[in-house]
Amino acid sequence: MRKNSPKNLRINQEVMRELSGIIRELKDPRIGPMTSVMDAYVAPDLKTCKVFISVLGDEKAQKDTMDGLNSAKGFIRHELAARLNLRNTPELTFELDRSIERGVEMSKLIDEVRTKDEESHGEH
Repeated sequence: MRKNSPKNLRINQEVMRELSGIIRELKDPRIGPMTSVMDAYVAPDLKTCKVFISVLGDEKAQKDTMDGLNSAKGFIRHELAARLNLRNTPELTFELDRSIERGVEMSKLIDEVRTKDEESHGEH
């Protein structure tokens, strides 16, 4: 199976959807309520899956959530196996997705530049 084949893309979407539900149901107090699965990339051989997680909150909330997810990795994989009918249930790797943070930072920078630009044009 190719990396971007329609079947692989469909599996990625299904894994992402199921993981979102599983993570929402976890009772670990370390996992923040504003935790989202941003993306999931399942290897074509179905052996591994890289899951990108976004956590709304400060550094401590992000670290606690990642610690909670990593400690529940076995349970999450077991639940995924029960919900999906795949030949292999992939080994999960969680990574913190900071794209939303970067987007907010870029937006602030653009606003600052726009404000400075308007001020300099207003002086002339």
